[in-house]
Amino acid sequence: MTDVDQVAGASRPARRHDPRRAERILEAALDVIAEHGVAATTHRLVAAAADVPLGSMTYHFRSLADLRAQAFRRHAERMAVTYEAHFRDVHGLEDLVEAVTDLVHGDAGADDRDWAIAYELYLAALRDPALREVTESWMRRSRAVLERFVDPTTSRGLDALVEGLVMHKILSTRPVPRAQTREIVARAVRPADSRGTSA
Repeated sequence: MTDVDQVAGASRPARRHDPRRAERILEAALDVIAEHGVAATTHRLVAAAADVPLGSMTYHFRSLADLRAQAFRRHAERMAVTYEAHFRDVHGLEDLVEAVTDLVHGDAGADDRDWAIAYELYLAALRDPALREVTESWMRRSRAVLERFVDPTTSRGLDALVEGLVMHKILSTRPVPRAQTREIVARAVRPADSRGTSA
């Protein structure tokens, strides 16, 4: 090798071996969605967050919509696994009430960032029917977990209640009393014959 070849080789940047680049882009996309929202998420923002060349975006993903969909699927799968694990040691209604209360108050492995991404997914799915497959699959898995303890109708209501209670808690300007959440959940799962009737 001549001196010229050596100099040329030294000045040529080494090719970066990056087998996890696509995975890193997906994680960065979720960070950007959590911080900026779906509407403001761009290839450029995600590339910067992932520390990859802009061209990597279209190399690994067909479009921005494809990137969003894959990122949301990744998030939904992760949340579903966390959700299922959280209820693993629940064996009765009292345990269920405590577990759901923990879930609402962020003591179940999901934080405000996770929920922010979830709500961005719900909003995006309103406008993009293709994403409803992601949300529907996620909701089915959540209800399947709850149906180990309550009937399907109660499971559907409790699943929706969790979503609403978490949203209210995140948006509230004051701390939401845990005892109040627990009572709301307890009323939702209380057997019908013990609820009494309204006057």
